[in-house]
Amino acid sequence: FQALGGCAAGVASIAMVRDLFPIKDNAKVFALLVLVLGASPLIAPTAGGYLADAFGWQSVFIVLLSIAVLILIAVIFTLPESYKPDPEYSLKPGPIISSFFLVIRNPQFYTYAIAGAVGFCGLFAYVAGSPLVFMDVFGLGKKEYGWVFAGLSVGFIGSGQLNSLLIKRFKSEQVVGAALISQVIICALFLTGAANGWFGLAATIAMIFLMLCCVGMTYPNTSALSMAPFPKNAGVASALLGTMQLGLGAAASACVGVFSSHSATPMAAIMAGSSAIALIVLLIGRRNIAHAVHADPAAAVSAH
Repeated sequence: FQALGGCAAGVASIAMVRDLFPIKDNAKVFALLVLVLGASPLIAPTAGGYLADAFGWQSVFIVLLSIAVLILIAVIFTLPESYKPDPEYSLKPGPIISSFFLVIRNPQFYTYAIAGAVGFCGLFAYVAGSPLVFMDVFGLGKKEYGWVFAGLSVGFIGSGQLNSLLIKRFKSEQVVGAALISQVIICALFLTGAANGWFGLAATIAMIFLMLCCVGMTYPNTSALSMAPFPKNAGVASALLGTMQLGLGAAASACVGVFSSHSATPMAAIMAGSSAIALIVLLIGRRNIAHAVHADPAAAVSAH
């Protein structure tokens, strides 16, 4: 039940970006959302560990309840309505499924949604694999691991904010391409070094930090580009986008567990593989977008 509430809030927040802001500003606003959507799963384990250690595991749920109450109050009293209810929109399964197919057939949506979601798998692989790598392989204690985890989150959060400056000079499409190419190169180096035992603790932290920087730039731009063609079906597009990101991320996390060994190699391999697949999807998808634009120029919508 808690997850249902979380998913509803996540879908609504992304849809509201599309509803409330001009298309050209979407990538900038998504970069700000990275502070919460991206930082929370990175910082929360560290904060939760300290809470449980100091006050017991029950304290975690007390804090969660307090946060939920504060958010509910803010929603009721301060959040503006972004989209008036559409009485013509059917809530029956058939029309809803048709809306999903209408969205997912759009070349711009499936290109950037899939590329972004697959590239995002590197973050989930890191979250799932880092306890083994840092605590078992490199022997860090719980508190040391917590500080490393929190420090690495700076790469993801900081690059998301740097993205706001980059899109003033470059198109979102350009930033996505450069970030994914960099991510492939970094993850390939990380995999090579991990497999051959070249990297110690410092080098491993550096590689993961650089990978998270790339993900931090890819996420806001792919989200904005995916949502751009849907001024009316923003909720449907947001739901599909979130499903892809979390579904593929869960699969990546599971793979880390299945192929775990006393090394960073499985984590690095999943990072490298997902990055390469994301880049391939982007390159192929861009051709499909170009063909669609050539066939129907009026249907083309750019996020920047």
